[in-house]
Amino acid sequence: MRLGKVYLVGAGPGDEKLITVKGLECIQQSDCIVYDRLINLALLDYAPYNAELIYCGKLPGKHMRIQEEIHEILVQKALEGKVVTRLKGGDPSIFGRVGEEAAVLKKKGIPFEIVPGVTASVAAAEYAGISLTHREYASTVALVTGHGSKDKGSDNLNWDSLSGIDTIAFYMGVGNLRNICHKLMHHGKKADTPVAIIENGTTTRQRTITGTLETIFEQAVKAQIRNPAMIIVGEVVRIREQAQWFEEYIDDMKNTVNE
Repeated sequence: MRLGKVYLVGAGPGDEKLITVKGLECIQQSDCIVYDRLINLALLDYAPYNAELIYCGKLPGKHMRIQEEIHEILVQKALEGKVVTRLKGGDPSIFGRVGEEAAVLKKKGIPFEIVPGVTASVAAAEYAGISLTHREYASTVALVTGHGSKDKGSDNLNWDSLSGIDTIAFYMGVGNLRNICHKLMHHGKKADTPVAIIENGTTTRQRTITGTLETIFEQAVKAQIRNPAMIIVGEVVRIREQAQWFEEYIDDMKNTVNE
């Protein structure tokens, strides 16, 4: 039997149009799609009608399939001669465990390609009117997991180093927001450092709240902010007042429909 191939594809941050051309081509030629929770399900409409769809979504503390099971699925389907697309939200290499999956495929002698995607920190920030770098405010950026692995956790982060970064983008950090703010202030960030939280970035459900390291936790609780959400810390948040566009666009669309 002919050996199949696995494409490890970034589906982008939420807006289905933000997937790459190559990523969409992978979906269109797939015999099997192994997809995560945070992808836009509209992307599955581009798959062949007879493609096998396997959901491998993960919630904090609750996984439909453990990572080792996902490895087994990718290997088995490729050994069956199938073209497999492993569809991950955002970019597969940014907290997407693509390195682990690629290593397993390499060890088994299964051909694969990694197809980059638009990562959530960049896209959500831009859709909220925030540029992660800015000539006046930020020349350094850190992408940080907000919860960490079970054995390490976010307290294993080098908070001293992080506090010296101009813009910090936390993924999956809403549940740990109070600790994140406390740690950054304790390690040198000023209490009035601007913070934005962008919920459901790049989708029509996007909403953004802004505050400071000192105030954002209470604001997030009051607004009932939930994951998926990006936390952006840094002076670049200030430019949102001049550059926000997407949420105004959504409001305009809603007003047009209601007229």
